[in-house]
Parts: sequence; structure tokens; C-alpha cells
Amino acid sequence: MPTISLVLMTVAAVVHIGFFVVESLLWDRPQVYRVFGVRSAEEAATMEFALFNQGFYNLFLGLGSLVGVAISSDTIVSGRHELLVFCALFMIGAAIVLVAANHKLWRGAVIQGGLPAIALVVALVA
Repeated sequence: MPTISLVLMTVAAVVHIGFFVVESLLWDRPQVYRVFGVRSAEEAATMEFALFNQGFYNLFLGLGSLVGVAISSDTIVSGRHELLVFCALFMIGAAIVLVAANHKLWRGAVIQGGLPAIALVVALVA
């Protein structure tokens, strides 16, 4: 059961890194910004700087979570999972902040916060 939490948190971290790629590197493509509810190139241009910064936020959140998973992998097997719980709560909090900052980004927040929430439940049940 504890390894399920590790896998979920690893996937959640990779998803965050994927959001970095989408928000910071691929934002200028219409098929990308339309996923975020942006319909015109002008609107996308006004949001580009904010999404660029948000992308790097997601990159560091994902990398930090990968480090947390790597460090906590040995302790989880022995029944201690405080670091994993902290990483999951941090990622869930980040998703809540994302929705609070911009309600249009609720889909991304559900994706970013859903996996850590499931991992948190699994870790706490285990």
C-alpha cells in the first residue's frame, strides 16, 4: 500500500513538470492555450508572462516533490510517511491557490491536486 502513495506522488510530480512544459515552453501554440480556455492570440499574449512564471512554479513544485518522494521512499516502507504527507499537502495547497487566483484554471488545479489528494488518502490509510 505505501508504494501506491509513492507512485501517485511521482506521477503528480511529473504532471507538474508537464504543466511547466505546457505553460512556459509551448504557450504560444493555439492548441495549447485553448486548453486553458483562452480563445485568441491577443488574450494568450496578455497571459504569457503570468503563465511563464506559473510554469516555473510548477517545475520547482514537481522537482521538489520528486526529491521528497526519493527521500521518503525508505521511510515509507518502515511505516513513516511524514515527508510524503507534507509533499502531498503542499501540492494540494498549490492547487487551491491556483483556483483562488484564477477560476478559469480549475481544470488544471483538479489535475494538479487530484493525484496528491489520492496519494495522501492512501498514505494516511496505510
